[in-house]
Amino acid sequence: MGFKKNLKAELKYQGILVKELAGLSGIKKHTLDNYLNTHNSIPSADAAVRIAQVLGVSVEYLVTGEEKGRGKQVPASDLNMLLKAAEGLNKKYRRIALALLRVLKKEQDVDTK
Repeated sequence: MGFKKNLKAELKYQGILVKELAGLSGIKKHTLDNYLNTHNSIPSADAAVRIAQVLGVSVEYLVTGEEKGRGKQVPASDLNMLLKAAEGLNKKYRRIALALLRVLKKEQDVDTK
């Protein structure tokens, strides 16, 4: 996927409207519409960075659809979903979630050996 498709997918995933992205990024809605609907319209590096910052993803993710982290490709939208879910938990349930993630990671490490 390219920038246009990844941006569309991320906006849909996060439930953000183009006009909201425009307001948060300082990029005109018309310009964002061009990125989303015009065949060869791609943002400048500065605009791509501002869009990525608002969405909480990397520019790399918007361009390639993949985020590289610790040698593995991790979709940024998955990481964002985990972070948003964790932010909504109180201290007790956040500790439980962290403990569960540690157990899952250990199990995965055993499975991959």
